[in-house]
Amino acid sequence: MDEKKDIQLQLITKENVWDILRLKVDEEQKKFVASNAVSLAEALVENRAWYRAIYAGDEPVGFVMLHIDEEKPEYSLWRFMIAGEHQRKGYGRAAMMQIIDYVRTLPGAHELLVSYVPGEGNPSAFYGSLGFVETGEMDGDEVVMRLDIHP
Repeated sequence: MDEKKDIQLQLITKENVWDILRLKVDEEQKKFVASNAVSLAEALVENRAWYRAIYAGDEPVGFVMLHIDEEKPEYSLWRFMIAGEHQRKGYGRAAMMQIIDYVRTLPGAHELLVSYVPGEGNPSAFYGSLGFVETGEMDGDEVVMRLDIHP
C-alpha cells in the first residue's frame, strides 16, 4: 500500500469521534494548534466550519477544519493537524493536496488562506513547500499566508 495515496478525508461521526479526540501533536507543537476537542467545539457553533478526520487507510492520523464563507467568497484553513506519531510520513502533504482540490470546487474560490503562530517549529516551511506565501498581514498574533488556487 502506498501510504501517501491512501489518505482520505472522512466525516466525523459518533463511531470515530473519540479516535479523533485522542490524536495529539508532539508536545513542542501544542503552542501552534488547538486540540481537536477545542476545534470540534468551535465547529459546532460556527456554521461556516467544514471539518473532517484525516485517515491513512483505516487509521485516523489527523484533523482538518476549514472556514468557508461562500458569500464573500473567502476560504481559509482554520485548523490542520497530523498526530505526532504520524508526522513525516507524507500524510500531511497528501491531505493538504486533497483539501486544496476540494477548495478549488467551491464557488468563486481563487485563494486559500492560512495563518500560523510565529516561533521555532512553526508550520510555515510546510505551508511554503505547498506554495503558500506570506501576505504581510497579521490575524491577531498570527502570520497570514496565501495560496493561489486558480484551476
